[in-house]
Amino acid sequence: MKRATTDHWLVRYLLIGVVLAFIVVFLAFPVFVILYEALKLGLQFYFSTLGEHQSRSAVRMTLLVALTVVPVNTLFGVCAAWAVTHFQFKGKALLISLIEIPLWVSPVIGGLVFALIFGRQGWLGPWLDDHGIQVMFAFPGIVLGTAFVTFPFVARGLIPLMQSQGSAEEQAALTLGANGWQLFWRVSFPKIKWGVLYGMILCNARAMGEFGAVSILAGTVDDKMTMPLQVEQYYLSMDQGLSKAFALASVLLLLSAVTLVVKIALEWRHLVPSARRLH
Repeated sequence: MKRATTDHWLVRYLLIGVVLAFIVVFLAFPVFVILYEALKLGLQFYFSTLGEHQSRSAVRMTLLVALTVVPVNTLFGVCAAWAVTHFQFKGKALLISLIEIPLWVSPVIGGLVFALIFGRQGWLGPWLDDHGIQVMFAFPGIVLGTAFVTFPFVARGLIPLMQSQGSAEEQAALTLGANGWQLFWRVSFPKIKWGVLYGMILCNARAMGEFGAVSILAGTVDDKMTMPLQVEQYYLSMDQGLSKAFALASVLLLLSAVTLVVKIALEWRHLVPSARRLH
């Protein structure tokens, strides 16, 4: 008897062909163009571009922002997921919706909101100027804009995971006398650690590639631009700017590839043992 889930060979190969065509057009071809344009003028030009002060400053700023934002958003995500899944309170659905706002709102709008609050003509701008605190066009502003667009990733990954796992083990640990710290580190965290790492990887990838909100809050101040902003500045310049832009973009591509490899490794390490246990 023919299985109900068996498709005609023509449909199967047509769908596979469509998927492969999208991969080639929207992934493989852009990657090839970036690498070709980055290396078109030779390795000497490529490495000299990466050695320029602007490029090194952009790489340093991008990594520093990511190292600041990812731990903060990880802490927020774990706390938010724990509160949503372990406590009953009014407004839980509203809280979940608020967490997801950066996914539905343009990053530029987020940057404009922070500019309205912390800008020189903003609500807190005069007070910040009087106390010598600079948020706009400085590292704090870049961190705020990046944190805004990335804080949902850890929480959104952990909430459904913790809801599916339930709280039976936590309740058993409490009856045996475990305190809150022991409950989290010995019972809850081992069950969600892969979800936490997965959310951190997504958060890091988004943080390194953020452009919209950061472009509003950082502007074009020297030494205060991340790699996406510096790529734009190279692209708009006249003197071999296009090749410089692609050279720096290739570094972002490399960092994205490293992030993807780590993600696949974590999934393989997590899914393969699970599949073996099922068999």
